[in-house]
Order: sequence, then structure tokens, then C-alpha cells
Amino acid sequence: MGHGPHHDLVRAAQRGDEAAQMRVVEQWAAKALAWCRRLGGPTIDAEDAAHDALITAIRRLPTLDDPARAEAWLYGIVRRTLAWHRRRSWWARWLPGTSEAASSRPDAFADAARSQAARRVAALLDALPEAQREVLVVCVVEERTTVEAAALLGVPEGTIKSRLRLARERVRAMPDAAALAADLAEEEPC
Repeated sequence: MGHGPHHDLVRAAQRGDEAAQMRVVEQWAAKALAWCRRLGGPTIDAEDAAHDALITAIRRLPTLDDPARAEAWLYGIVRRTLAWHRRRSWWARWLPGTSEAASSRPDAFADAARSQAARRVAALLDALPEAQREVLVVCVVEERTTVEAAALLGVPEGTIKSRLRLARERVRAMPDAAALAADLAEEEPC
């Protein structure tokens, strides 16, 4: 039968049956959490990521064409959710005001290093063409979807995706980006 909910239960959940949706979530929760723990790495809060993945799965459940493929479908959602959490974690470490950890640490040296890193990130962003910078900020820093960014900036969604890809490529290619990532990696415990 498989390791997930029975096909009839999934179909009932797809039709909006709240009791069926709760049972599906209960059956998927342990699996999603296990994947998040195994795949997330040390910078990801596995419980938070699994929660986000399950919310997305229930919201998108009507798009599941074949309940027999529900496990693979859920795994895809978990992978995308983890990728989003990694990006959010990456930016949160660099930008002032986005990391709870930074504000809870009284260490003056850590605060100074974080401030210096924030200035370096600002310089990286300033080096981008304006269109790429605004898409990177809107999509990554403000955590908006490409659809939301397209509506906000008044350009097609495909343009948003293209600009975001180009911005990420440029940032990765900048010499200071690699040095900044290395500096931040030193802060993480092994």
C-alpha cells in the first residue's frame, strides 16, 4: 500500500474534507520532519521547515493529480521548502534586523562582525544593476513570491525569474561574496 495515507483519504482531503486533511497531515508529519532533519543541515530549524512544508502540501493538495504519487509529491514540496529556508537563513545571517540570534547575543565582537558583514552585503547589492537588485531584495529579503514581485514591480513573472537568476549568479561570482560566505561559515559550529 505504501507509507502514506490511503488514496481514498487523500481524495477526501482534496475535496476539502477537513477531518481527512487532518488525518493526512498526521500521517505525513513524521515523514516530513524526518526529511527536514536529514536534509536541512545545521542552519535549518527542521520543525519549522516541516510545518511550512505541510501547510504548503495541504494548500496545494488539489493540484496532486495521482494520490498514488503522494509521497513523491510531498518530497518535492519538502525539498523546495528546505531550499527556501536555506535562502532565508543565508540572508538572515547577513542583514541587520533579520536574525533573532543577532539581537539576543550581547557579544560586542559578534555585533561588530555582523555590522561589518551587513555593510559588505549592502555593497554587494549596490554592485548589482538596479533591476536585479530590486528583484533580489523583493524576492529574497522580503520573501515575496515571483507572482507577488511581478505584481509589485509591474513586470511579467518570467522577467522576475530571469532577473532573480541573473542576480544570484552575479552575487555568487563576486569575490567579496565568497569571502563573506567563508567568514560566516567560520561562525557556525561544526
